[in-house]
Amino acid sequence: MLAFETDCHIFDGCGFPTPGLHSFVFEPLFTVGGIEVNKPMLLAVLSSVVVLVFLWAAFGRAKLVPGKLQMVGEAGYDFIRKGIVYEALGKKEGEKYVPLMVSLFFFIWMMNLWSIIPVAQFPVTSIIAYPAGLALLVYLIWVPLTFKRHGFIGGIKNITGYNKDLGWVLPLVMVLELFSNLLIRPFTHAVRLFANMFAGHVLLLIFTIASWYLLNGIGIAYAGVSFVMVILLTAFEMFIQALQAYVFVLLACSYIQGALAEHH
Repeated sequence: MLAFETDCHIFDGCGFPTPGLHSFVFEPLFTVGGIEVNKPMLLAVLSSVVVLVFLWAAFGRAKLVPGKLQMVGEAGYDFIRKGIVYEALGKKEGEKYVPLMVSLFFFIWMMNLWSIIPVAQFPVTSIIAYPAGLALLVYLIWVPLTFKRHGFIGGIKNITGYNKDLGWVLPLVMVLELFSNLLIRPFTHAVRLFANMFAGHVLLLIFTIASWYLLNGIGIAYAGVSFVMVILLTAFEMFIQALQAYVFVLLACSYIQGALAEHH
């Protein structure tokens, strides 16, 4: 719900139109091949298009002396490659995962950015299905990779944290590690991104709607304060949007690093 979609103002005898779960439910905009497409779905597709267009424009005709757009693209690419992938996996092992991690970072960041873009004003990742899908993608990479690298027995030892030096507590540790790695890890990977973007969007909604709701009589003074909070929260949200994309990719790299690590 956008702030101006309600005619309710303070002193008009109506209550504050509090945002809630209904703010994350959208009616279908159109149907494609029998599939109903709503706003978050459309924004997710547009995120892919924006990222593809940007990367093509930046690197499609790369020059020895880069232009401004190529410089921005190279800066972002090198940040992910050297600052995240190489740090977690090393240059030799990590190089093959750079395209995936760069794509994940920019895709997630773009889906987050819709929250502060006029008209769109909604972070796609505040719908749990999208972070869950991306977390599942990472899960389906590092789990099979674990068994491919170490074999079946070695993979089991890797996932369960097998260490014969633990003595009688070994069975308990193995059960906890198995539960943590195969269930808790993908769950928290998705929820961390979802929860931050969900909470951030709710806060922005509250203060944005409040700015409109208080715009009546003496409430105008309070509306100004609320609007200042909208600006501050928007600036803070811009930081969180990039940070959450960074954290998601960093965790993905750490999971892959764990799959590749030699078991002792």
